[in-house]
Amino acid sequence: MFDLNEVIMGRKSVRTYDGRDLTPEDKKRIMEFAATISNPFDVDVEFRFLQADEHGLSSPVLSGEKMYVAGITGKTPYADVAFGYSFEKLVLYAWSLGIGTVWIGGTMNRKLFEKAAGLTEGKRMPCISPLGYPAAKRAVRESLMRKGVRADSRKPFEELFFDGDFSTPLAADDETRGILELVRWAPSAVNKQPWRIVRRDGKYHFYKKGDKGYVSEEVGDMQRIDLGIALCHFVMAVEESGRKVSVVIEDPAIETQPATEYIASVIIG
Repeated sequence: MFDLNEVIMGRKSVRTYDGRDLTPEDKKRIMEFAATISNPFDVDVEFRFLQADEHGLSSPVLSGEKMYVAGITGKTPYADVAFGYSFEKLVLYAWSLGIGTVWIGGTMNRKLFEKAAGLTEGKRMPCISPLGYPAAKRAVRESLMRKGVRADSRKPFEELFFDGDFSTPLAADDETRGILELVRWAPSAVNKQPWRIVRRDGKYHFYKKGDKGYVSEEVGDMQRIDLGIALCHFVMAVEESGRKVSVVIEDPAIETQPATEYIASVIIG
């Protein structure tokens, strides 16, 4: 479909667009791809494509955007993790087409976006993203925002990935390290990188290292969404290597660090 390493390592969040509508071909491709997206939790994630002018939509952190995609899911267990997984698949595919995106959960008129997306009772619209072609030059505001969250840096490998328990950093082989590097460079809210992975008995156990202030009724748990993004990178990378992969929810009862929550486990092969 596309070179995953190239897309993940090359993608940047885009807040400054060139003002063009998506071509009919690109719009068709991304809508058709969205209809094929699934996640390991069998949670329904719907995508609604919205024209900015038609609905009077905008965001104070964006410029030049003409179209948005809104993601909608239920309020069921694992809906937030599934949302992150599915929405990130769309984000990566968009970048492979030369279409810029940025995850937005707060800096918008949420009521207006929810109305435009047709949000109904019992459903949630955690995030939206613009879809457009990046401008040749970033706006000053965007450059300052990226600098503020240190968008081009990540935590070191040994702070994120562990072997057997949380006290032993993982010394991964080259193949596994390449996969975990694609997880390390996943996007996250305010670049907090809340994922932690412990490898034990051939399984990769995903945990959320939580911070306060990332849970709301409108969005859900933003950091569990981030875990879905990290899980998406891991699973896609394994699949691209030609190996089978499965995701299970089987807590291995590893002694955890403070504010650390088990999410899911990945079995390769």
